[in-house]
Amino acid sequence: MDDLDYKKLINEGREYLSLEMKYGKLTAVEKLSVLLSAIAFVAVIVIIGAFALFYLVAALIHVLESWVGLWGANLIVVFALLLLILGVVAFKQKLIIDPITRFVTKLFLNANEDD
Repeated sequence: MDDLDYKKLINEGREYLSLEMKYGKLTAVEKLSVLLSAIAFVAVIVIIGAFALFYLVAALIHVLESWVGLWGANLIVVFALLLLILGVVAFKQKLIIDPITRFVTKLFLNANEDD
Protein backbone atom coordinates (compact mmCIF):
# COMPACT_ATOMS: atom_id res chain seq x y z
CA MET A 1 0.00 0.00 0.00
CA ASP A 2 1.35 3.35 -0.85
CA ASP A 3 0.83 6.70 0.83
CA LEU A 4 -2.30 7.48 -1.21
CA ASP A 5 -4.12 4.38 0.06
CA TYR A 6 -3.46 5.36 3.68
CA LYS A 7 -4.79 8.87 3.10
CA LYS A 8 -7.89 7.46 1.43
CA LEU A 9 -8.39 5.03 4.33
CA ILE A 10 -7.99 7.83 6.89
CA ASN A 11 -10.44 10.06 5.01
CA GLU A 12 -13.01 7.26 4.81
CA GLY A 13 -12.54 6.59 8.51
CA ARG A 14 -13.14 10.25 9.31
CA GLU A 15 -16.23 10.30 7.11
CA TYR A 16 -17.52 7.15 8.79
CA LEU A 17 -17.02 8.63 12.26
CA SER A 18 -18.70 11.86 11.16
CA LEU A 19 -21.72 9.93 9.87
CA GLU A 20 -21.87 7.88 13.08
CA MET A 21 -21.84 11.10 15.14
CA LYS A 22 -24.67 12.55 13.05
CA TYR A 23 -26.64 9.31 13.40
CA GLY A 24 -26.10 9.36 17.16
CA LYS A 25 -27.32 12.95 17.39
CA LEU A 26 -30.40 12.19 15.31
CA THR A 27 -31.20 9.14 17.41
CA ALA A 28 -30.78 11.13 20.61
CA VAL A 29 -33.07 13.89 19.30
CA GLU A 30 -35.68 11.30 18.29
CA LYS A 31 -35.60 9.57 21.68
CA LEU A 32 -35.68 12.87 23.54
CA SER A 33 -38.67 14.08 21.53
CA VAL A 34 -40.56 10.84 22.25
CA LEU A 35 -39.71 11.16 25.95
CA LEU A 36 -40.77 14.82 26.15
CA SER A 37 -44.00 14.16 24.25
CA ALA A 38 -44.81 11.33 26.66
CA ILE A 39 -44.16 13.64 29.61
CA ALA A 40 -46.41 16.31 28.08
CA PHE A 41 -49.13 13.71 27.42
CA VAL A 42 -49.03 12.47 31.00
CA ALA A 43 -49.09 16.05 32.32
CA VAL A 44 -52.22 16.83 30.28
CA ILE A 45 -53.90 13.62 31.45
CA VAL A 46 -53.03 14.39 35.08
CA ILE A 47 -54.45 17.92 34.82
CA ILE A 48 -57.67 16.73 33.19
CA GLY A 49 -57.88 13.90 35.72
CA ALA A 50 -57.47 16.35 38.58
CA PHE A 51 -60.39 18.43 37.29
CA ALA A 52 -62.50 15.30 36.84
CA LEU A 53 -61.63 14.13 40.35
CA PHE A 54 -62.55 17.55 41.74
CA TYR A 55 -66.01 17.42 40.16
CA LEU A 56 -66.48 13.79 41.15
CA VAL A 57 -65.62 14.63 44.75
CA ALA A 58 -67.99 17.62 44.70
CA ALA A 59 -70.80 15.40 43.38
CA LEU A 60 -70.05 12.73 45.98
CA ILE A 61 -70.16 15.32 48.76
CA HIS A 62 -73.49 16.57 47.44
CA VAL A 63 -74.93 13.04 47.41
CA LEU A 64 -73.61 12.15 50.87
CA GLU A 65 -74.74 15.48 52.34
CA SER A 66 -78.37 14.40 52.46
CA TRP A 67 -77.48 11.29 54.49
CA VAL A 68 -74.76 12.43 56.92
CA GLY A 69 -74.75 16.22 56.68
CA LEU A 70 -72.16 18.52 55.16
CA TRP A 71 -69.43 17.89 57.74
CA GLY A 72 -69.89 14.14 57.60
CA ALA A 73 -69.85 14.10 53.80
CA ASN A 74 -66.66 16.15 53.69
CA LEU A 75 -64.98 13.91 56.28
CA ILE A 76 -65.96 10.74 54.41
CA VAL A 77 -64.56 12.11 51.15
CA VAL A 78 -61.36 13.31 52.83
CA PHE A 79 -60.78 9.92 54.40
CA ALA A 80 -61.46 8.20 51.08
CA LEU A 81 -58.94 10.48 49.35
CA LEU A 82 -56.38 9.86 52.11
CA LEU A 83 -56.85 6.10 51.62
CA LEU A 84 -56.33 6.61 47.89
CA ILE A 85 -53.13 8.56 48.56
CA LEU A 86 -51.88 5.88 50.97
CA GLY A 87 -52.61 3.23 48.34
CA VAL A 88 -50.62 5.10 45.73
CA VAL A 89 -47.72 5.60 48.16
CA ALA A 90 -47.82 1.95 49.20
CA PHE A 91 -47.79 0.70 45.61
CA LYS A 92 -45.64 3.46 44.08
CA GLN A 93 -43.10 0.92 42.80
CA LYS A 94 -45.71 -0.98 40.75
CA LEU A 95 -47.86 2.02 39.79
CA ILE A 96 -45.27 4.69 39.03
CA ILE A 97 -41.61 3.65 39.11
CA ASP A 98 -41.78 0.35 37.21
CA PRO A 99 -43.83 1.66 34.23
CA ILE A 100 -41.60 4.73 33.86
CA THR A 101 -38.45 2.60 34.09
CA ARG A 102 -39.84 0.13 31.56
CA PHE A 103 -40.77 2.95 29.15
CA VAL A 104 -37.39 4.69 29.36
CA THR A 105 -35.53 1.38 29.08
CA LYS A 106 -37.47 0.38 25.97
CA LEU A 107 -37.00 3.83 24.51
CA PHE A 108 -33.24 4.08 24.94
CA LEU A 109 -31.97 0.50 25.06
CA ASN A 110 -34.11 -1.33 22.50
CA ALA A 111 -32.85 0.97 19.75
CA ASN A 112 -29.72 -1.19 19.53
CA GLU A 113 -31.81 -4.30 18.90
CA ASP A 114 -33.49 -2.65 15.89
CA ASP A 115 -30.13 -2.05 14.13
